[in-house]
Amino acid sequence: QVQLVESGGGLVQAGGSLRLSCAASGGAFSVYVMGWFRQAPGKEREFVAAISWSGGSTYYADSVKGRFTISRDNAKNTVYLQMNSLKPEDTAVYYCNRAQSRSTGWGPYSGNWGQGTQVTVSS
Repeated sequence: QVQLVESGGGLVQAGGSLRLSCAASGGAFSVYVMGWFRQAPGKEREFVAAISWSGGSTYYADSVKGRFTISRDNAKNTVYLQMNSLKPEDTAVYYCNRAQSRSTGWGPYSGNWGQGTQVTVSS
């Protein structure tokens, strides 16, 4: 089972940037579709972005399209999320996970979650 460790969160002013990292171990990372998800207080966890195993295809939630960029380094078993032009509504705990596309949209492949990393955007 793959282990996931997210890092890079913090407190930033609106309009600022952060880069999140997710280090994976214990699985075949280079063949996984990976994704970022987030959960704001009192809300359900939601899809943010996904990337194919090769990095050649990326997918984004409408709310972050044009501001966030997902990337990966298979040699380092790491997936990244570059977040620019941050807004207060981006405040959430961010998680990475294997991702899969379903008829209802993108979702996690499994219930195996890391501890997440907190992102707080002040107005």
